[in-house]
Amino acid sequence: MTTSALTEQSVAVRRAAVELAQATNEQRRAVLDHVADQLEQQIDELLAVNAAEVAAYTESGPGRDRLTLTEARVAGMVSSLREIANAPDPLFEVVDQDVRPNGLRVERLRVPLGVIGVVYENRPNVTSDVAGLCVRSGNAAYLRGSSSAMATNRFIVKLWHAALEKEGLSPFGVALVDDPSHEVAVAFMQLTDVLDCLIPRGGPSLIAAMREHARVPYVLDGDGNCHVFVDESANLEMALAIVANAKTSRPGVCNAAETVLVHRAIAEPFLTRLAAVVPQVELRADERARGYLPGATLATEDDFAREFLDLILAVKVVDSLDEAITHVARYGTGHSEAIVTESHEHAQSWVRRVDAAAVLVNASTRFIDGGELGLGGEVGISTQKLHARGPMGLRELTCLKWVVRGTGQVR
Repeated sequence: MTTSALTEQSVAVRRAAVELAQATNEQRRAVLDHVADQLEQQIDELLAVNAAEVAAYTESGPGRDRLTLTEARVAGMVSSLREIANAPDPLFEVVDQDVRPNGLRVERLRVPLGVIGVVYENRPNVTSDVAGLCVRSGNAAYLRGSSSAMATNRFIVKLWHAALEKEGLSPFGVALVDDPSHEVAVAFMQLTDVLDCLIPRGGPSLIAAMREHARVPYVLDGDGNCHVFVDESANLEMALAIVANAKTSRPGVCNAAETVLVHRAIAEPFLTRLAAVVPQVELRADERARGYLPGATLATEDDFAREFLDLILAVKVVDSLDEAITHVARYGTGHSEAIVTESHEHAQSWVRRVDAAAVLVNASTRFIDGGELGLGGEVGISTQKLHARGPMGLRELTCLKWVVRGTGQVR
């Protein structure tokens, strides 16, 4: 695809967005249900296409896991689409209304953003999740995936094209940029007349490219340097289970824990059991924590600042809740931060003082996910503070329109 071909495709996507914004609730729901049906019926073909791409993948790190589709992950995609389809229609919801002293009736309605551009690496499940959220909220989904997942993404997008056409809608309501070149990627980020919002889903290099080249509004799906603080009053069994889940259930995702902070009063009973609970994890600990973790390597400043996305966990002993919050403020990325505590006062202090898109009390950071929080899915987890913050579901893909109804009033 050349930049001129991208421009031609983008014109069709823009038109499709206008059409989708006026599509009925029934049409939009039916599209998602049809794609869910086809994913179930064509799962063997989809997994075969994906398996070939996984076999050809040679890079190290979490990329292979993110690229891989399994029967369970496809079932999750199907479940997500059905949940989004059955969610209340976000469009034209009256957010608030008032009658002014002069008789003007004022209200605000939810309307689509327009064209949502998403740049992402691997993760073919994102193709389905993003398309579902966009179509259901009346937006066009304009997708630019990575070369490693191109065949899988094409397969999924074809299902969306068929479903949209079945409901009499333009297939360009879900469009894929099938050229992974740097030149086309930069041109995509600069489609000022097409994209209403741009969302990156990837590592630091993608975020850096977005900041350098994007000419349209974007929402950063940022790094997840997430922490779990084990407070002095924490239930030991609960704390060990939460840390193990937050680190090991899927270490290559943004809501996995990267650092555990442990109050000195509970350091000995907690840390002397930690290594046995997570034997597959490499521990990098500060000097005080190493006193209880003889097999751990000495943590560096970089270790506390890193998003490992791997079976590596930084460990630090702190003297107080205040020190834990100060550490999170210094090294955290504003994603998800958890405390394990039996103290209501400490829990409330954590909730009020920790600056992050999501805070958790006595629960794993892995719950910060659109599906787990009842959104059906997400286009990303925003670590910014404008427009949307945290998992972005249907309502986060809308904006507000003022409607003023009068009876001839003039100013």
